[in-house]
Amino acid sequence: MVRQHVNPLSRIHQLARPLPPLVELFADPSLPLHLDIGSARGRFLLAMAPLAPQRNHLGLEIRRPLVEAAEADRRRDGLTNLRFLYGNANVNLPEWLALLSPGQLELVTLQFPDPWFKLRHRKRRVLQPALLLAIAAALAPGRRLFLQSDVEGLITPMRQLVEASGVFEPAGPEECGPTVNPLPVATEREAQVLAEGKPVHRSLYRRSTAPLPPLAELERHLDTRLEATGDGVDNRDDAAAD
Repeated sequence: MVRQHVNPLSRIHQLARPLPPLVELFADPSLPLHLDIGSARGRFLLAMAPLAPQRNHLGLEIRRPLVEAAEADRRRDGLTNLRFLYGNANVNLPEWLALLSPGQLELVTLQFPDPWFKLRHRKRRVLQPALLLAIAAALAPGRRLFLQSDVEGLITPMRQLVEASGVFEPAGPEECGPTVNPLPVATEREAQVLAEGKPVHRSLYRRSTAPLPPLAELERHLDTRLEATGDGVDNRDDAAAD
């Protein structure tokens, strides 16, 4: 399976397109919400939605053809608790998340995002400080954030960002780890990686009661930590490529 990289900083993906409210998306908009950021072709949510009918499931994807194909499958399957939308998470989600009813966002998943390795490309990574704070503001204490990737060099700065925010508590190894997925469905990428005998790196966090830090403070902390540890710096394999 070849990764189809998309530069989220390109002009076409920086347009502020308001996402529709839940009342325009779901048969029962009052249900708790599972938000999957980077839903790709949608097969993960197409399998999850029937298994968790007590929730609405929303997939946000930056590649429009994948959204259209996933929506066609959703309509075919008659799933009224599932929708797929086109959008750039860092542009379109923060304002939309702020409009959700308190406590409605139950679970956020971010799985196998595009691996922008280089330090100078870190602004292209999907989990940016402002987006994390918007997610944290929308999650009630105890609600979950789940991250996974097959690239350790990618999930490490994601973990650093989450932990630097000070508003999430990590789950124990009995709930989440290299051999424990807290979700009942594997993504396509996850299934492929495991079939090849390669590791999957996972982290599950719960929102704590701690207040949100100022955005500028979180950005400074993250930049200092990345520079000090070297995480996300250019590697030898792609140092010559932009």
